[in-house]
Amino acid sequence: MHPSASPVTGGPGSLHLTPLQIALVVAVCALSALLVNMAVAVFHDGVRPFMLDHRQGRMKRREITPLAFSLSAGFVFGLGAPMAFSTGVLNPWILFLPTDVLGLLAARRWLAVVLGAVWALLVVFGLSRATQAAQSLPVDFLTAMQSLSDPVMYLFAFFPAVAVAYQFGRARGAIAFAVEGVLMLASAHVWKGVFPGALSMAVGMLLLVGLALHHDLVKRRAAREEARARGARPPVPDTSADSLFGANAKRLRTHLPWLMALGGLVGTLCATGAFAGGEATSYLVQHGDMVNAAQVDFYRTFGFVPLIGLTSLASGTFATNGVNFVYAVGYIAPNVAVAALAGAAVFTVEVLALTQLGKLFAHVPSVQDAADHIRHAINQVLELGILFGSVLAGMRMAGGTGIALVGGMYVLNEAMGRPVIRLAAAPVAVICTGLLLNVAYWSHLFTPLKG
Repeated sequence: MHPSASPVTGGPGSLHLTPLQIALVVAVCALSALLVNMAVAVFHDGVRPFMLDHRQGRMKRREITPLAFSLSAGFVFGLGAPMAFSTGVLNPWILFLPTDVLGLLAARRWLAVVLGAVWALLVVFGLSRATQAAQSLPVDFLTAMQSLSDPVMYLFAFFPAVAVAYQFGRARGAIAFAVEGVLMLASAHVWKGVFPGALSMAVGMLLLVGLALHHDLVKRRAAREEARARGARPPVPDTSADSLFGANAKRLRTHLPWLMALGGLVGTLCATGAFAGGEATSYLVQHGDMVNAAQVDFYRTFGFVPLIGLTSLASGTFATNGVNFVYAVGYIAPNVAVAALAGAAVFTVEVLALTQLGKLFAHVPSVQDAADHIRHAINQVLELGILFGSVLAGMRMAGGTGIALVGGMYVLNEAMGRPVIRLAAAPVAVICTGLLLNVAYWSHLFTPLKG
């Protein structure tokens, strides 16, 4: 157990935070809403590009607010809330997506701070009361939802192989999967105290990045040889956006003290064990497995570096979570003081390195493409892992009937055009099934399974 991680004091899925954790949640939500209001940092990648139009007077705050709400609502109520509800660990979707909307909604900076703080208190105390009520029910679906953890964590380890298959074809994807599978088996047999997916995930990422770099080198060499044969100058990367990128990077550097404070708070909140940056890591942090959580979020980050880096350069607005490395640093920090300093340092390095990142991605387009495939692969394996785990949770609650109800609701959601996003549909189905089974129990139509 991480020395400072203590998110769960009332059993699996309970959200009982210490006074320090509550104060940190309030502070990080208040500051994130303020920075959204200042157009300095926004969490949603789809909202960030509009902040340049807002700063330059082409879009008003009231025009961006409904857009941000429509992009975020499904993730807040369909993913963030059920994930926090089932793990007892807060996540970016339930904290930072609402502060995006509240920061845009506020007409004054002080109001943004107040609204962010109020949202934090609603989340902390609202979810705490909800988990207490759910665990007192005859059918405890929160405990059943612990069945999601293993499918999510173990399947997540294979996202690099899936990304390799998407970018470099079936043969290389199959080879990457075979390598990862052998390493997982070997790790489970030899290093029994280590998460078996850690080594396979690391090697899979190395294979993906290596293939991407090799592809760029081969392509660049071929372009040089072709240019030499024609007697022309070798092609150079497009730098037409450098002037805009430079001005926006400079703007972010002027707001670096604010961003350092935000990075320090996010890192500290991660170190307390009350917050996790992703779906898979929520389950790891729930069990105090901070080292493996750091590994998972570290590798996951590579899928978001180009997206966050380039949208930050293009808009002059950074990400509330930085380039995501702050999560891993916070998990492994030995105490909250170190986490605060490390989080601030990570944001500092990320902001100062933005210009260099933009130039780097202009030279290695296949690495940027790999990041897109990583995000797609992560979503696919998570959808599958969460679905498997949710079906197991249904079976844990009511045997075959539970499987039918959870699976049926998931399929119905697909047939209805996904009113609940696919990533969140299965956990929502588990919660709905749990509530339905409790109603059936009170109606003398269902007897909870023993054990």
